[in-house]
Amino acid sequence: MSSEFLHHLAIGFCMMLVLEGIIPFLYPQRWRNLVQQLSLVDNRTLRIMGLASMVLGTVILYLIN
Repeated sequence: MSSEFLHHLAIGFCMMLVLEGIIPFLYPQRWRNLVQQLSLVDNRTLRIMGLASMVLGTVILYLIN
């Protein structure tokens, strides 16, 4: 792996952490309620949601590059 690739990967990871932290920072109680609701969702549904998110992210990444 080239160092440029690793640099871009690190930037993407850091951006993900920033974006993932916005909602808990701004609305901690809403975030807590959402996490409680997610704990009630069955594993199959969570896996489908995760797969859909990965596919959507891949498609968007493909389209913008």
